[in-house]
Amino acid sequence: MTNTSQRQEVFLHPGEWKFADQRFVISTLLGSCVSIVLWHPQLQLGGMCHYLLPRRGERGSNTLSARYGDEAMLLLLREVLATGRPLREFQVKLIGGAAILATMDADVFGNDIAMRNVDMARQLARQLGLDVQAEDMGGNSPRMVVFDVQSGDVWVRLSPEGGPGDMQSGMTRKKT
Repeated sequence: MTNTSQRQEVFLHPGEWKFADQRFVISTLLGSCVSIVLWHPQLQLGGMCHYLLPRRGERGSNTLSARYGDEAMLLLLREVLATGRPLREFQVKLIGGAAILATMDADVFGNDIAMRNVDMARQLARQLGLDVQAEDMGGNSPRMVVFDVQSGDVWVRLSPEGGPGDMQSGMTRKKT
């Protein structure tokens, strides 16, 4: 068991990802973006991404970017493969995709980024045959997400106001 004083905290900005061992606590703040969390209970290894868009429009680079859901999942999958353990042993949690900037135009033109991000996370889970343990997606509230790689717990704090505001006050906290 790891001493809590030795724990390292990592905050993911949009387009970032991290795969780590039990020494880490990974957090991020999500609006319309989505985080996919993978965790292996016996190895106490896991990863989280924070993607902005479901996929890249035009392939401008051969380098994978965690800004896009499909590519972020590939980056996480590389790390899973490096463990030598089958993907099916990893627990999966999906978080985010709040429509905090939704407008009527977005609905009319089918350009709702939040919903497309949610759809991508679910589609990736289905395509890979993943068993999603928990999901906290949609709505219109931003989320503060904290993933403890040692325990596999994922904590989500929701802003009841439906805007980014002060994420420390007036939050609903729940464990997924």
